[in-house]
Amino acid sequence: MPKKTFFKKLLIWRAKYISHKQFVYLLSIVIGFTSGVGAVVLKNLTHFIQHLLEGNLVQYYHHAFYFLFPIIGFTLVYFIMKYIVRHKVSHGIPSTLLAISKRKGIMKRYQMFGSILTAPITIGFGGSVGLEGPTVATGAALGSNISRLFHMNQTTRNLLVSCAAAGAMSSIFKAPIAAIVFAIEVFSLDLTIASLLPLLLASLSAILTSFFFFGDDVLLPFQLEDKFDVADAPLYMILGVTAALVSIYFTDIYERVQKIFDKVKSPAKRVVFGGIAIGILIYFIPPLYGEGFDVINNLVAGNPEKALENNFLDMDLSNIWVVILLLAGLVVFKIIASAITFGAGGVGGIFAPTLFMGSIMGNCMAKIINNSGLISTPVSESNFTLVGMAGLLAGVLQAPLTAIFLIAELTGGYDLFIPLMITAAISFSITKYFVPHSVYTMELGRKGELITHDKDHAVLTLMDINTVIETNFKKVTPNMTLGDIVHKAVIKSNRNIFPVVEDKSNKLKGIILLDDIRPIMFDQSLYDEVKAKEVMQNPPAIINMETDKMTVIMKKFQDSNAWNLPVVKHGEYVGFISKSKLLTAYRRKLINLTH
Repeated sequence: MPKKTFFKKLLIWRAKYISHKQFVYLLSIVIGFTSGVGAVVLKNLTHFIQHLLEGNLVQYYHHAFYFLFPIIGFTLVYFIMKYIVRHKVSHGIPSTLLAISKRKGIMKRYQMFGSILTAPITIGFGGSVGLEGPTVATGAALGSNISRLFHMNQTTRNLLVSCAAAGAMSSIFKAPIAAIVFAIEVFSLDLTIASLLPLLLASLSAILTSFFFFGDDVLLPFQLEDKFDVADAPLYMILGVTAALVSIYFTDIYERVQKIFDKVKSPAKRVVFGGIAIGILIYFIPPLYGEGFDVINNLVAGNPEKALENNFLDMDLSNIWVVILLLAGLVVFKIIASAITFGAGGVGGIFAPTLFMGSIMGNCMAKIINNSGLISTPVSESNFTLVGMAGLLAGVLQAPLTAIFLIAELTGGYDLFIPLMITAAISFSITKYFVPHSVYTMELGRKGELITHDKDHAVLTLMDINTVIETNFKKVTPNMTLGDIVHKAVIKSNRNIFPVVEDKSNKLKGIILLDDIRPIMFDQSLYDEVKAKEVMQNPPAIINMETDKMTVIMKKFQDSNAWNLPVVKHGEYVGFISKSKLLTAYRRKLINLTH
């Protein structure tokens, strides 16, 4: 007998002495640590590249380097994907959502390092996106593969992927509670003790890892100075409406730019076109370079002039309306730059651009209020900057609780909780009415593959149509006689329904029920006279494998009141789905999802 490997011995020992629940807790701590390390590596690599390029070449040599960096960066990313990773590195959070909804929580091994190799180059060379998405994707892929290594089931895999996402967010922002809320809200986890404790352990493990490597260094070092004045509540309501309008603009522009790039089939052309476009934008508007957290920190500190000092028109920054105009321009162009970065093949996240635009939007609005003479007592510009970020996060990501808790934790207290709730709730409600899916879930939602907190919908989304198709039905052709139907189909089948298909093309023409031929099937004088096409009928509904998701299939059964419905692919007959098999599969998936 071959000697057992150490790992097999470990698995046997674990099964004997550690319960499943305890092992999930241990894995969540490990995954939180690996997510934290992933965040550290991504952040350090990106800042090293950015400092090398922007801090040295641009500062000491020439401003024109801004134009060259993006196209070099996108080219490097393209070659890394083609020759090293050998796969397309997808956007972080959408790819994680896809893994949970359609791939049983399984993420490929290359996803563990794909974002680490490509995101720092994308952002370091000027790509106008964030590190949060790639960090979540890296952590989630590590979580998925660690859980597969220890033979965890689908439900546990999904939980550990969400733990990794929480760990990544906790490590980046040093906001452990917001990270847990993010995992529950974005990945549609059930809020139970079974899911909450692993998330808590992963978030805690990740933030301790972050403290170990970065100390007290915080990405957005805020200190709340002005308290909330209840008289400002109507103004925060207006900010919520403004955030909703900007969120709709954000999503619309993002989708439009992606559609433009989708039409460009050549990756090389996308790299060149996107690189030149980003180069032009950054050359004329340097604050669009990279993530933009320096700009946010300058706004909160009350130094917008520092963020705008490189404006290409050399406009007078002592004029407050010029400052407002330039800041509004950043809001307009940031999403264009971010969408172009994605379209050109760059790897990054949408979280940072959302914070960037939200902070500037809030700051702009406060400046307009304070300098228009509409109110006697000035509003707090730093508070509006912070609440603006929450408003846009709530609208764009459609995650209002994440937005509220993230900004509350970043400010080190809950003094802004009321304005955060007002603005986030209004922004989310209005945006959701006009835009049903967030930027993260847009593509999955359109395909009906998105997991939601709606349990019925979640179960149907997770079900695979291929597992419920039955093919043991005897086919007949339109010109087949009654005699042939009886001898070649009825006698040899234990089903009471027969698909009628074209002989060569296999196209579905109709169905014959046993009840349709029962009155004549024993009359042998009709065996050569009656043909299948004369007794067949149209099915009450047809299931299309290419377009129909499980939610649509279930509705077709409900509307038609049928017990069996035929399935076609490209018009060709595939088989039948029975209501009994569908409900059995549904019940099994529901048990797996809730245990």
